[in-house]
Amino acid sequence: MTPHAEPDPQAGAAVKAADRAHVFHSWSAQGLIDPLAVAGAEGSYFWDYEGNRYLDFTSGLVYTNIGYQHPRVVEAIQEQAGRLTTFAPAFALDVRSEAARLIAERTPGDLDKIFFTNGGAEAVENAVRMARLHTGRAKVLSAYRSYHGATSTAINLTGDPRRWASDTASAGVVHFWAPFPYRSPFYSSTEAEECARALRHLEDTIAYEGPATVAAIVLETIPGTAGIMTPPPGYLAGVREICDRHGIVLVLDEVMAGFGRTGRWFAAEHYGVVPDLLTFAKGVNSGYVPLGGVAISAEIAATFDKRPYPGGLTYSGHPLACAAAVATIRVMEDEKVVEHAAHIGETVLGPGLRALAERHPSVGEVRGLGAFWALDLVRDRETREPLVPYNASGDAAAPMAAFGAACKRNGLWPFINMNRTHAVPACNITEAEAKEGLAALDAALTVADQHTV
Repeated sequence: MTPHAEPDPQAGAAVKAADRAHVFHSWSAQGLIDPLAVAGAEGSYFWDYEGNRYLDFTSGLVYTNIGYQHPRVVEAIQEQAGRLTTFAPAFALDVRSEAARLIAERTPGDLDKIFFTNGGAEAVENAVRMARLHTGRAKVLSAYRSYHGATSTAINLTGDPRRWASDTASAGVVHFWAPFPYRSPFYSSTEAEECARALRHLEDTIAYEGPATVAAIVLETIPGTAGIMTPPPGYLAGVREICDRHGIVLVLDEVMAGFGRTGRWFAAEHYGVVPDLLTFAKGVNSGYVPLGGVAISAEIAATFDKRPYPGGLTYSGHPLACAAAVATIRVMEDEKVVEHAAHIGETVLGPGLRALAERHPSVGEVRGLGAFWALDLVRDRETREPLVPYNASGDAAAPMAAFGAACKRNGLWPFINMNRTHAVPACNITEAEAKEGLAALDAALTVADQHTV
């Protein structure tokens, strides 16, 4: 690994000591973690105080869509801080209005009103609240293989095991199985079968719950942390039709998939579907200052023309965050980042990852598009047994831990969740950098291969 700056282990030790003394980390057993002390970052890379540089194949938490420290966004934040650092959300501000305009111009259909939040979970919370108030109904349906955030309603909507500790079964949430051809819950043998059976299952779930009780269906357009399962052709259109028939609000969660990640501004564009509400965060300003929001259809916005919307946040549409969003969107336009993400997926990441699958028996499936890919790692390609059990920890998770350690030794910081590794670099990663990442994955997969049968 190539040092980016002069190593300073003493400074790194001080940073680490302060962290362990005072920082309480999310999703972690505090006494069992050893967080890396980061000295800096730029573009697709970050580095530590030991002088080790890593190619970031996680984009932070899949949000640095234009990489770290883009000078135009940094300059915009600095300029806004010098002009007006903060102001309450009830006022009209030029930078807030411009951010809303730029976002609305890129959302599909008539999603022209923007409610700003501080992040994705709050966006989902408010989308559900809007749907319930608009319909006068209480229940919300979401998929088992999903992640929607860690606030009260969002964590109950989440399908993955992070929900379990906080799931009170009292949030009005009903889970269902969304399509996933590789690990089909419907025993399908084709994408068409999977689509038809998944839609039938959703119809049955709604019928037994009572259509008149369901306010919304909340779906990640393409599930992110749960495995980047692109929906089979026709599925999202089918869900849209079901929602229209029963008067149910369709909420598409684009917190991770939005703002160029899939090679389109929003993943919904791949499927020709317009939701009633669309949630966003992360890539809207490359995560430089926390920002999220809900893009709202004309019909739902009209619900609150004369009726106050009972929700708000102190920092909604914060000027620094909005300035970062304006600058990020303009950078993405000027530098054709969305088009580049589509190109890098079609010509480098997709072909390169599929080539790895041909060489490594531990790779069961490659799926994704744009700068949004997953490798499903297995012990046995024939049975598709995952390389580690579902929600494994400790010794049971050792094969994935060994794979992750091998990635880091090769200068790659991997995104690992359960039996998968995701290739989710910055959307403006260069071809040379992408190939560097693929080479590091190639080397690390030899470690995973040792655990196959």
